[in-house]
Amino acid sequence: MTDATPLSTATATGHKMSARGVNVFYGDKQAIRDVSIDVDMDHVTAFIGPSGCGKSTFLRTLNRMNDTIASARVTGDIMLDGEDIYSSAMDVVQLRARVGMVFQKPNPFPKSIYENVAYGPRIHGLAASKVALDGIVEGSLRRAGLWDEVKDRLSDSGTALSGGQQQRLCIARAIAVDPEVILMDEPCSALDPIATAKIEELIHELRGRYAIVIVTHNMQQAARVSQKTAFFHLGQLVEYGDTDNIFTAPKQERTKDYITGRYG
Repeated sequence: MTDATPLSTATATGHKMSARGVNVFYGDKQAIRDVSIDVDMDHVTAFIGPSGCGKSTFLRTLNRMNDTIASARVTGDIMLDGEDIYSSAMDVVQLRARVGMVFQKPNPFPKSIYENVAYGPRIHGLAASKVALDGIVEGSLRRAGLWDEVKDRLSDSGTALSGGQQQRLCIARAIAVDPEVILMDEPCSALDPIATAKIEELIHELRGRYAIVIVTHNMQQAARVSQKTAFFHLGQLVEYGDTDNIFTAPKQERTKDYITGRYG
C-alpha cells in the first residue's frame, strides 16, 4: 500500500524517524491501522486527508502525546535515530524535547514573551548563565522570525501578541530546547492569510535544521511547503511519496479522488 522501506534498511539509510506497522486504539476502537512511514531531516513531510482520517492521531504517536489519553494504546515500532521511542527505557520528557510539537491553536504560557522561550532551556538545564539563556531566547526568536517584532517588549505577556505572532512564539519555544524533529498539527488553521504566509516562510527556513512534519487540511499548503506527502484515509496510510508525484500522478485511486475533490 505504501512505498516505505523495510525497517532494517530504514534505520541503516539514516531516516530521522521510522514507523513500522503502527496501530492506535482508543479502547476497543482502532483509529490507526498498520501505518509505516519515514521522516527525514532534509524533507518537510505533510500529512493530508479528510477530517477524522487519523493524520493528527498518528502525528501524536511520534512524541507519545497519546500517552496522555488513558484509553489509548499504540502497537508497532517507532524509531528515532534507531532508538525505540516506546521502550520503557525512553525518558518521555527528553523525547518531547527532542521531538517538539506545535499545536493547531497557539498556546503560549501566561508568562512574558521572554519566559515563554526561556522556560524549556531552564528546566532542561541548557543554559549555564543568564547571558547564555538570553542568547538562547534571542536565537530562538530570530529563527522563528519574531525577534525584530518583540525585542523591545520581551517582558510583555505572550498572550498579548496577535494570533500569528503567538504561533511563531510557540515555534520559538519548541526550538529553544534544541529539538531534532518539529511536529506541527495544522499550525495555520486559526490564522489569517498573512500570518499563514509567514508561518509557511518560516517552515521553509527551518527545513534541514530540523526534521519537520506538518498535518494540514489545506492541500495547497501541503504542495507549497512539503517535499514528501502522506495521504491518510479511514485510519490507513493510502499513499506516501514525493509531493509532486502525489499531487500530479498519484498511484492510488483514493488519493486521486481526494486530490481532485471527489470527497474530503
